[in-house]
Amino acid sequence: MNIMRNAIPALLCGLTLTSLSASAVEYPLPAANSRLVGQNIEYVVPADSKQPLEAIAAKYQIGLSGMMEANHDVDPYLPKPGSTLIIPQQLILPDTPHEGIVINVAEMRLYYYPKGKKTVEVLPVGIGQLGKDTPENWITSVQRKQANPTWTPTAKVHKEYAAMGEPLPAVVPAGPENPMGLFALYVGNLYAIHGTNASFGIGLRVSHGCIRLRNDDIKHLFSVVPVGTRVQFINQPVKATQEPDGRRYLEVHEPLSRTMEELNSTEQASLPMTAGIGHFIAKADTDSHVVKQALEDRTGLPVQINPQTN
Repeated sequence: MNIMRNAIPALLCGLTLTSLSASAVEYPLPAANSRLVGQNIEYVVPADSKQPLEAIAAKYQIGLSGMMEANHDVDPYLPKPGSTLIIPQQLILPDTPHEGIVINVAEMRLYYYPKGKKTVEVLPVGIGQLGKDTPENWITSVQRKQANPTWTPTAKVHKEYAAMGEPLPAVVPAGPENPMGLFALYVGNLYAIHGTNASFGIGLRVSHGCIRLRNDDIKHLFSVVPVGTRVQFINQPVKATQEPDGRRYLEVHEPLSRTMEELNSTEQASLPMTAGIGHFIAKADTDSHVVKQALEDRTGLPVQINPQTN
């Protein structure tokens, strides 16, 4: 699982939620002091299905790694007909201001909080490869937007492509062959939130550091996100919430590998545990067995860790 989540794998050759023209999943913001939204969906693979997991993930606005976390035994090439998959659409909102765009690289999700609306739109993203990491713990803004962007590869990128026998022009022109896709939101001086010229890679580490979205998703964001919008990058593989009724939930994702040794290891990577998460887990009513299982399974699904309350 760790290798699949962090590398470019071989497979690359109770609240109501609504779909926004198949380009985002919109959740009503929860009540005060709550961060749990949405409900998971059970999906039965049709008997005659020949769809790869990526196609099912795209249908429900989920990244490939998110589907694989929630369904550890699924075949990413061809899910078994008749099998039941969990579509992970219940989640804990990150512990950040409900403002602008929030990108959690650990879960490979982008959250957009439209100004003046009590909603959040959630989209899956692809992020930077190992050694070409997407920023973390960074607050910036959308500095400009560009339809039909061109791509100017760096000297390092030119060298990489030349080594693969695929030399690049000085500037890759706009169009369907451009890896930037057809729309881009530029954040900071070096990074962009953009589309893609490929039909895969969402929910994987595939880019040179930028944020990659499916083309319908970036088209939607481009149309609704104004220049100047706040953008926050975070890395939170473990999220937690205590709900107003006393229920406490933990959501655990596989952390991103930092070295090639971690990437290729068959051992589980250690989870970064903040003091806040430690105190949250250490409360007297915590079911330690449930917590242990959640930390081991890393399904990306919110799990209740204290007994059911009335």
